[in-house]
Amino acid sequence: MLRGLTYLDHGGTTLASRSLMQSFCSEMQSTLLANPHSDASNPSNTAIMVEETRREVLMMFNADPAHFDVVFTANATAATKLVGEGFSGYRESFDYFYHRNSHTSLVGVRELAFHSHCFASNEEVSNWLAGTRDSLRNAQRPVLFAYPAQSNMNGERLPLDWAGKLRSSTIHQNAYTLLDVAALVSTTPLDLSNHLLAPDFVTLSFYKIFGFPDLGALIVRKAAAHVFDHRRYFGGGTTEMTTCFGDAWVALKDSSLHARLEDGTIAFRSILALKFAITTHQELFGGLEQVSKHTGWLANRLYERLVSSKHPNNMPVYRIYKSADSSYDDPQTQGATIAFNACRSDGSYVGPWHVGSFLRKHAIHVRTGTLCNPAGISCALKLDSEWLRMAFERGYRCNTELDIVEGIPVGVVRITFGATNTIEDTEKLISTLSQQILEGEDHLQTVERKCIGKKDSVMGYRESKLTVDDFEAQPKAIHSEDAKSTKGVSPRVGSPLYGLRRLLGRCRDAML
Repeated sequence: MLRGLTYLDHGGTTLASRSLMQSFCSEMQSTLLANPHSDASNPSNTAIMVEETRREVLMMFNADPAHFDVVFTANATAATKLVGEGFSGYRESFDYFYHRNSHTSLVGVRELAFHSHCFASNEEVSNWLAGTRDSLRNAQRPVLFAYPAQSNMNGERLPLDWAGKLRSSTIHQNAYTLLDVAALVSTTPLDLSNHLLAPDFVTLSFYKIFGFPDLGALIVRKAAAHVFDHRRYFGGGTTEMTTCFGDAWVALKDSSLHARLEDGTIAFRSILALKFAITTHQELFGGLEQVSKHTGWLANRLYERLVSSKHPNNMPVYRIYKSADSSYDDPQTQGATIAFNACRSDGSYVGPWHVGSFLRKHAIHVRTGTLCNPAGISCALKLDSEWLRMAFERGYRCNTELDIVEGIPVGVVRITFGATNTIEDTEKLISTLSQQILEGEDHLQTVERKCIGKKDSVMGYRESKLTVDDFEAQPKAIHSEDAKSTKGVSPRVGSPLYGLRRLLGRCRDAML
C-alpha cells in the first residue's frame, strides 16, 4: 500500500522501493558517469560499471557468460523488435509461429515474416513440435517460434522445455525460440543454467521486477548470435569504421554481440540504477523464489474467494478466465495473475472499465481492458475476428467506457500481485467489490431497468444475460423487444448496434 493506495497491477510495473531510490540518488550525487562514447580512459568507469551490471544480470538467471550475452534495451518490446530485425534481414525471409498467449509485441513480429501462424492451444504446439515437415516450406527459410513463459493476461505458465524440444527436433531444422519472460520473472526466478535446453532469445523488462529503472534486456544464446549477421541497421557506437562516399562500407564491432547491437549511447544511468536494484531486491525480499511463494499464495487465496462468491440466487459473481491447463495451487502452471469479469445476479456483465473506475475511486489500482494480449482475450471471451472487427467499426476501443458491445464485455479486469502485497490488499479488494456488486445489487437492478425500458425508437438496444447452467459456455446475447427478451439468441455479426451509445449516455452516471 502506497499512501493509502492498494496497488494490484504489478504485472504492469511493480513499485520501486524507497531504499533503492535513496541508494541510486546518493550514488548519482557522488559519482561522475561520463558518456561511454566520450570518456577517454580505456576502459572508462562507466564502461566498467556497465559490464559489471551485465554480469550480474546473467547471474540472476544462472546464465553462463560463456554461452549467453546481455543486450540492454528500452524494454521487452524493444528486445523483441531487435530479434525481428535480425530475422527479417534473411534474403529468404523467415517463418514465424507464436502462441495465442503472446503479448502484442510478439504478435507484431508476424508483419516481418514471410509466413506466420498463431497456435490456438498448447496441444497444437506439442503436435507441431512432434509433427512432420511442411513440404511447402522453403527449407532455407529459418523458423522463429515465440511464446511467453507466462501469459500477461491470465497468468498461465507454459512449458519451458519447448525450446529444448524444438532444438533437438530432427523435423524442424534451422529453427529458433524466442521466450518472453517479462511476466514470469516479475515474481519468479528463471534458470538458464543448461544452455543446451535454453531458449535462443529471452526478452524481459526490469521495471516489472524492481519498479525502477525503466530498462529491458535481450539475453542471447551465443550459438544463435549469427542471426544478427543479417540485421541491416547499425547505430552510433556499434561500428569500428563507416564510410559514406564512393564504395561506402561499414565495419561493425566484433568484440561482443552487445557491442554491435546496442545502438547509440546506452542508458548508462539506468544501468547504474539496475545494479542497485538487483542488490536492494535481494536484501529486501531474499530473491525471486521467496517472492514467488508469497505472491502465489496470495493469488490462490484470492482465486478461491472469487470463485466461491455467489449472488443470493446462487449465480456466480465473477467469471474467471483461467486456463484449463493451469491450477492456482501449482506454480509450474499458474502465476500470480487473475483475470475476471463481474456479473450481476441475472448474469449480465458489469463492464470491466466501470469496475476499474469504481475501484480507483476507492484507491485500488488494477488493470482493465484487453491487456495487449489479442489472441488470449479473444479466446477467453470467445470472440472471433469478424465479431471484433464489427465492434471496432462500431466504436469500441481498448479500456474505454464503451466496454460492453452487444451485451458482451470486450476486456477483463486483471489483478497481478507483487512482493509488497499483503493479505489486507486482497481483503480490501473483495470487500470493495462486494459493496458495489453484492450489497449494491438493488441499485444495479434499478439501473438496468432504467437502461432497458422500451426499445429505442431509432436504434433499439441489446443486453446479455447468463444462466447458472451456461455460465461457463460462450456468452449469448439476448435481443430485447419492448423490454421482452428471448434467451439463447446469439448476436448476428454485422447487425446494427442497437442504442448502445444512447444507453451508455443515459446510464453513465448511474453505473458503478
